[in-house]
Amino acid sequence: MKRPGNPLSRLPSLRSLLGTTLALAALLASAPSTAAAPAAAAPGGPPRPTVAVAQGALRGQARDGAEEFLGVPYAAPPVGTGRLRAPRPPARWHGVREAIRPAPACLQFSPFGLADPQAVSEDCLYLDVYRPRTARPGARLPVILWMHGGAYSQGTGTQFGGRTMAELTGSVVVSINYRLGELGYLALPELSRENGLRSGSFGLMDQVEALRWTRENIAAFGGDPGSVTVSGQSAGSGSVCALLAAPSAAGLFHRAVLQSGPCTLLGTPDLAAAEAHARSFAAKAGCSVPAEAAVCLRGASGVALIEAARTLPTPGPASGDGLLPAAPARAIGSGAWNKVPVLIGSTRSEARFFVALTQPRLTAEEYAAQVLAGYGAAGPEVLARYPVAEHGSPYLALSALMTDSTFACHTAWTAQLFASQVPTFVYEFDDPRSPTLAGARVPGLDESNAHSAELAYLHDFTMGERPLTPVQVALGNRMKRYWGAFARFGAPVVPGQAVWPPTGTGTGTGTGTGTDTGTGTGTGTVLTLHPSATRTTTSFGADHQCAFWRTQPPRPL
Repeated sequence: MKRPGNPLSRLPSLRSLLGTTLALAALLASAPSTAAAPAAAAPGGPPRPTVAVAQGALRGQARDGAEEFLGVPYAAPPVGTGRLRAPRPPARWHGVREAIRPAPACLQFSPFGLADPQAVSEDCLYLDVYRPRTARPGARLPVILWMHGGAYSQGTGTQFGGRTMAELTGSVVVSINYRLGELGYLALPELSRENGLRSGSFGLMDQVEALRWTRENIAAFGGDPGSVTVSGQSAGSGSVCALLAAPSAAGLFHRAVLQSGPCTLLGTPDLAAAEAHARSFAAKAGCSVPAEAAVCLRGASGVALIEAARTLPTPGPASGDGLLPAAPARAIGSGAWNKVPVLIGSTRSEARFFVALTQPRLTAEEYAAQVLAGYGAAGPEVLARYPVAEHGSPYLALSALMTDSTFACHTAWTAQLFASQVPTFVYEFDDPRSPTLAGARVPGLDESNAHSAELAYLHDFTMGERPLTPVQVALGNRMKRYWGAFARFGAPVVPGQAVWPPTGTGTGTGTGTGTDTGTGTGTGTVLTLHPSATRTTTSFGADHQCAFWRTQPPRPL
């Protein structure tokens, strides 16, 4: 019999911990140039690349082995009367628009915030496009659209450059911003009934709008609108889950990549819970009168809205409305979803990041007390499975326990739901010397393979604590080639690299209800991404004790 969800009661919730993931580094960006400029080459230099999209001409720049077009609007600014409304198409412009500076981040609903306050704005619905220097209209290159993480409350697409991915894999890479916090996710009925989907998940609507813009315009950059891969990490992966279950996103993408955000773990609140949260937030913001709430919230300062969210972090997209009729795990389990090939995975020691932030000096006594308090009668068995002596420290023991019970096993269970229906490829990132995020290093702790560790290997990343070594760069290039091949073919087939077969359904498949974690134990094929020994394994479920954790699931997020 399954034990009700009940994690270590003294630990912060996993959802709140996810919110710190992208807040520890400085996000240095400047506002985009919106003024039209003549299409002239820089004095003494080669002509800069220019493309024509539906709204007008864009002039980008060549950098390294790629060309980039930064700060491109995909929707109208969601400000003034546009705040807390569905996204609208961007306006046309005259002349040639400069596209060489990144856009500001969306307003950050985080206690950490950004280092540069000038880099934040509600006028933030922009994307960046990267393409190989040889790309031209009609090239029909595969497209990879990236959505950043940050617990739906912080982060920006400008941290994830795509120049190297574009050059190495012959892909067009798109990295987007979307509205965050309660500006992005507020299921207040007075707001929801203003749009045809009857939804307050404006951030998810932004993502759908970015996909629509991509379908309509990416051919101008040499991309193929019929070969779009949507990808994301952490809350960005949760967004991919939502897009897989959103009827309005059908046909807008053709493959999906989910990194460290399995759909059975990152649940969505139902409409009733989301509406209750929205009412509480509106009251906290001084907008408690229902008839006046929409006007009141649109007139409030951004600072006031951020302050109201301090103790009411956003739950992310809600399910049960016209945008997301069912929770993603339920939709996928039932077979009613936008079926595409899937690449999904996690890092070897995801929870090291969260434990290092919250309990870096945990004692053996504190560890035992927390486990016994959190798991009751099952506590002694949990301690026996994760003994301090075997792991080397309470920090590492708790990290292993939390990694296995959350990200690792839910990755296996989510993969099983997919694998019974579509080609599914599963990975585990395992570099025992990987750097952590800038500002997150705790002296004396091993934080390798923690949440977000793989990001520096796949992107031109601005948040790493140090540059990658040559060996790590080589691993990152292999990973990029796998991701690029998946985007091109729907399978990560790369000549000269380890064969990555699709996973099986293990010892069973999902129940079809989407309400539990699936009935398999996670024994399908998994590719281990290691600097010196990339290889396949079928022991992932056993390595992370997933058969045991099926009987001890963590509480819903």
